[in-house]
Amino acid sequence: MSLQDAATVRRQAARARALALTTVSTAKTGHIGADLSAMDILCALYFGVLRGEADEADRDRFILSKAHASAAMYSVLALKGLLPEEELATFGGENSRLSTVVSTRVPGIEFNTGSLGHGLSLGVGSALGARIQGSTRRTFVLTGDGELQEGSNWEAAMLAASRNLDSLVAVVDRNLAQKGASTEDINALEPLDDKWRSFGWEVRTVDGHDIDALLDVFRSAPLTPGKPTCVIASTVKGKGVSFMERNLEWHSRQITPELLQQALQELEEVSND
Repeated sequence: MSLQDAATVRRQAARARALALTTVSTAKTGHIGADLSAMDILCALYFGVLRGEADEADRDRFILSKAHASAAMYSVLALKGLLPEEELATFGGENSRLSTVVSTRVPGIEFNTGSLGHGLSLGVGSALGARIQGSTRRTFVLTGDGELQEGSNWEAAMLAASRNLDSLVAVVDRNLAQKGASTEDINALEPLDDKWRSFGWEVRTVDGHDIDALLDVFRSAPLTPGKPTCVIASTVKGKGVSFMERNLEWHSRQITPELLQQALQELEEVSND
């Protein structure tokens, strides 16, 4: 599938949001706040940046470290044609391959993740492997900001810079929230950009819901030869649904049929503007 322009990516993101909302509502489980904050990032990557098809050895790699955003991931993969859209109705069910944290049983998922803080280490391994194989493929890792409180991320960040892994791009979903509270109230991350720079990374901060800005920075990677890239994407938890935005209750909460209809109506109104 060829890479798409910003307008098309925006339309895909609107469709994917509706799919994720319906998926989580049907399953009565999930992390819709995280799904919606990450959706524009995922769609920018999958429809506008990642090179190669899922069965091509030299394809770009994507690792979802914040694996609880699984409904968003599966919705994007369904729109990519990698799994049947109707299978989303089995999300979180017994014997379903669509588990609530992503699994390699699903086409397009490169690594099993779930325990937070390990995706960047996997990304370092992927980037090192590409170098050894003489491949030009890139590795993108999407991490939540809350999971950056895990020390394993910073071990991986240090190694990536020391090995000059410029094919590696870490994307931080900076929605300022984690389960129960703000990241800054639990264990403050700021100044986050300076932290990454101190580890030897090239850093850019962008609006994580601005498709044009996301496409520009992702397509420009590596930003500096010899340095891994960190993109801090400023996002809104629950983006696109008024009663979910910046509401910590929607980190993980069931969506009733009535609230689902309200959410879908809001998305439709925005799409028609």
